[in-house]
Amino acid sequence: MADNMRSKRDAGGIADVRERMDVIASCGKKVGVVDHVEGNTIKLTRSNSPDGQHHFLPGSMVASVDGNVHLNKNSEQACNEWKPDAASCNC
Repeated sequence: MADNMRSKRDAGGIADVRERMDVIASCGKKVGVVDHVEGNTIKLTRSNSPDGQHHFLPGSMVASVDGNVHLNKNSEQACNEWKPDAASCNC
């Protein structure tokens, strides 16, 4: 019953992130697609990247997961703060 009362937007964290989920910034803009999770970081696909490279987001940016990954940063912040590798995320 408690699960039914929980809002979909409030559900989940990085443990619920799955491959090929869209990553949506707090402003509503899609910033990428999940390639996979590495430790406490999300690796984004390079095919959906503006520069054709993989980028990594720290798990701390995940606000919720409901079929998409919702970030607690807007698109500009997320893109400015993504990293070139998982180690750079300091996770």
